[in-house]
Amino acid sequence: MKIAILSGKGGTGKTFASVNLACVAQKAVYLDCDVEEPNGHLFFNPQNITKQKTTVLLPEINNDKCDGCRKCVDFCKFNALAFVSGKVKVFDEICHSCSGCFLICPQKAIEEKPKQIGMVQTGYFNNVKVVTGIMNAGEASGVPIIKDVLKMSDDDALTVIDCPPGSACTVMESIESADFCVIVAEPTVFGVHNFLMVYELVTLLKKPFGVIVNKVESFENQMKELCDKNQINIIEQIPYSYELAKLTSMGKIAVEESEEIKKKFVNILEKIKSEVKG
Repeated sequence: MKIAILSGKGGTGKTFASVNLACVAQKAVYLDCDVEEPNGHLFFNPQNITKQKTTVLLPEINNDKCDGCRKCVDFCKFNALAFVSGKVKVFDEICHSCSGCFLICPQKAIEEKPKQIGMVQTGYFNNVKVVTGIMNAGEASGVPIIKDVLKMSDDDALTVIDCPPGSACTVMESIESADFCVIVAEPTVFGVHNFLMVYELVTLLKKPFGVIVNKVESFENQMKELCDKNQINIIEQIPYSYELAKLTSMGKIAVEESEEIKKKFVNILEKIKSEVKG
């Protein structure tokens, strides 16, 4: 079973939920697809780490063969190619590595060269296989790295996908194969605003989902009001706790330190399994 953990913005507790959910499973794979700022490994501190490069193919123009026909420029819908001063110029940052220009060039003047844009790091913590996608600084898209991370899932284990925050194409890539989505949201008016973006995405993609309301305090809970009004399934509400915040800030895994939190996450996992089974 694959569970994707989402949030409308950073800081809601998405990684907190992902790490602790993976830890209460008998066997789990934790996939950190937040490749711009991965931080799940800071809690797991995985051992026996291996690394794998993620590369993309970029066009390289052989000017000795190019006759300036511009067919490659006209073909590219991403505007990654331009004809400037009698030569084809490649804009690596917006190239989607589709290989179309390479295939369409009548003079065979385009070759493809690999470029490393990041890496996938794999290690182990107790019963959890920890897979972390890391994008090189300055790269435009982390989608190829996310694809490599997702290949590391295991059909014989619970797979927890720690998605990037928001609702961009990287999030869509992360949840494509998920059996169930969990949206982590805060109980404030800003939490509601950010929740709605992700709610629209999972609804559009027809993904079954539920909500964890995090950092709940005794006063007004606008996320609960919204969910009750729209009959949205709240899987669990986690109260704000100084001790819990302290554990997280120290890089501790809460279910390893608190029996109360462990019970909550065991309950969350059982509820999700029940939802997926129907």
